[in-house]
Amino acid sequence: MTAAPGSIHLSEVVGALSFALDITEGQPLGHSLRCCWIGMHVGMQLGLEPEALSDLYYTLLLKDIGCSSNAARLCSLYLADDLAFKADFKSVEEGLPEILRFLLAHTARKSGIVERLQTMINIARNGGEIARELIETRCQRGAEIARSMRFSEDVARGILDLDEHWNGKGQPLGLVGTDIALFSRIALLAQVADVFFIRGGAEAALAEVRSRAGRWFDPQLVAVLESFADDHHFWAALLANDLPQNVIDIEPRTLTRQVDEDYLDDIAAGFAQVVDAKSPFTAGHSDRVALFADLIAEELGYAPERRRWIRRAALLHDIGKLGVSNQVLDKPGKPDDEEWLSIKRHPALGRTILSKIVAFQDMARIAGDHHERLDGKGYPQGLKAAHIDLDTRIVTTADIFDALTADRPYRAAMPVSAAFDIMQRDLDTAIDPRCFAALQRGFARMQSAAA
Repeated sequence: MTAAPGSIHLSEVVGALSFALDITEGQPLGHSLRCCWIGMHVGMQLGLEPEALSDLYYTLLLKDIGCSSNAARLCSLYLADDLAFKADFKSVEEGLPEILRFLLAHTARKSGIVERLQTMINIARNGGEIARELIETRCQRGAEIARSMRFSEDVARGILDLDEHWNGKGQPLGLVGTDIALFSRIALLAQVADVFFIRGGAEAALAEVRSRAGRWFDPQLVAVLESFADDHHFWAALLANDLPQNVIDIEPRTLTRQVDEDYLDDIAAGFAQVVDAKSPFTAGHSDRVALFADLIAEELGYAPERRRWIRRAALLHDIGKLGVSNQVLDKPGKPDDEEWLSIKRHPALGRTILSKIVAFQDMARIAGDHHERLDGKGYPQGLKAAHIDLDTRIVTTADIFDALTADRPYRAAMPVSAAFDIMQRDLDTAIDPRCFAALQRGFARMQSAAA
């Protein structure tokens, strides 16, 4: 049974959704939670007031919320798998030789020699501007999404300055020292500490942040983190099974935030923006699927509160796509067998992510089943009609309609009439006839209202 919205804490929802951000960044699950644990201890040791600690808490959980927005551009510039590229780049040690070695190992590996050489030359000539562009896109988009989810300007600024370095050689503005937001300085320190902790434990984490003190990191913050060197509980907690609950518990108690229905809508809409930013071909997809699903539900007589629920489910139905490389999502031709397997995994991943969130658990089945077909030929489980509920059939119908009427890498958008003709042929096999008829009625009504 789903908990009533008024009894749900924001930290529970955002903490669980942070797993989606870890996937998009190619990081081991729990990266955002571990960063929150590390960064909050640094903040508490600094003596920050509860209000500041509360904003720091959400900065740490949401630091990567803009991460999907540069994925397509990264793929096109480096001809690389964005997930693997991002995962490995975070663990590259400082120094030109290490960076060059990384780029040679990750750039255009599946391309011909001429295309690979041209790509490497472009990076060599324009590497600084490329990096600035990618980071600026990510940070600005992340700050915008955080604002849309009702977080403070201090949280937005913390996300915006994440990749600035203490010595002024960071991106995108080259800010120096204390001109960089404190939350950003703490978040970057926590991020690097976690990446190297996962690779080599506490000693590796401390050695890496110590080596970057005064360059990447505020020396005072490095000293604070070093004060935990012998604190076994601090480091052991990062690998403990109860880390999610420990992160919930570390939020300042007097400022614990609860969510109501309106706030859940904003959170769902915010993460839908993260999903749709992954590819230029999915821009606005989740919003449109939510609109079409609502039209269908209204025509089928759903009550207002249930329609609200179906809109929210539609906004989050594709959250598993954050775990699919843009090399696959944006491919202009037909995916090969390995790529198709990657695509077919995204519903199950969406189910896993949403099932971790009390407020969204009952939507997990829609994320997991929206590519199933009534004839049993869908994926990932090959369910048949008897095992596919009406809610899922509504979202599936809306999803198919938007896929047909929007641009895709392999074809241009088709007219509504052509889309309806194609869908008509799939009634009772892929598409529920009731949902299709309701979509037609709802679309006609929408068009009439707009005329």
